[in-house]
Amino acid sequence: MNTREIGSAKEAVAAEYLTARGLRVAEQNFRCRQGEIDIVGHHEGYLVFVEVKYRGSGSRGTALEAVGGRKQRRICRTADYYRYLHHLGDNTPVRYDVLAIQGEDIRWIQNAFPHIAAGNRY
Repeated sequence: MNTREIGSAKEAVAAEYLTARGLRVAEQNFRCRQGEIDIVGHHEGYLVFVEVKYRGSGSRGTALEAVGGRKQRRICRTADYYRYLHHLGDNTPVRYDVLAIQGEDIRWIQNAFPHIAAGNRY
């Protein structure tokens, strides 16, 4: 399997895992010029944007470490565009989650990071 096939397989595992825990998947692999969001869904009153990260081992760092500030800003910009396209206003409760798959271990980190407005640079 190449990395693209592995990524697709792990995203399918992630969607199944999240669905079993109450997340209603609305869309997978949302892509636009701003970036990509692996899973968009609804959970406990929130519109949830989920970044799926997989690491087979810890040799390249953990799956969680792969979602740094730059990636978070890109996800937030993409989420803003998603909300714009779907006519979802600023009053829509939004959450950014990370589903980290490290080998066979799966961790769902809800509210993994706050929204970063497009103009903010940290």
